[in-house]
Amino acid sequence: MTLDSEKDLSELDDVADRTELRDRYEILLQEVRVSLPGVQILLAFLLTVAFSQRFADLDVWGRRAYGVALLSSTLSAVCLLTPTLLHRLGDRTARVERLRWSVRMQVAGLALLGVALLAALWGITRFVFGGTTAWWMTIPTTVFLLASWLALPLSVHHRRPAQMPSGSPDRA
Repeated sequence: MTLDSEKDLSELDDVADRTELRDRYEILLQEVRVSLPGVQILLAFLLTVAFSQRFADLDVWGRRAYGVALLSSTLSAVCLLTPTLLHRLGDRTARVERLRWSVRMQVAGLALLGVALLAALWGITRFVFGGTTAWWMTIPTTVFLLASWLALPLSVHHRRPAQMPSGSPDRA
């Protein structure tokens, strides 16, 4: 699937750019299909772990980490499911706004997933290995997550290739 243009979302028209907006929405929904299963697995684990025998052994900080992980993974699932509902229930002619809100919700869902992963990592490693080891594992993981999910995407700039002659086979 190739997009007709590289226009910013604010430059697109609901009617004139209907095909491109549909294509962009389809790409967004494919991205959601990739991330949602991981969130669902994490959430399922967190929903069942409270019923394990050793859950009662958690101290107040362990329960807080669990609560943060449970809440943020639940909110992540809600955010990542929102684009699907906007696609199905939103005004069919408000294509730009549906896409704009879907992108926002997807980003929020992934940010909440990051919080859930880090809270779960800290809580589990603290319970198993102790507080010092938990910090030694969670801080580098946080740095790596921020570098991978924030710094890297923001540092990648689109570079247009030099204009090629119109008959060039490399022109895409």
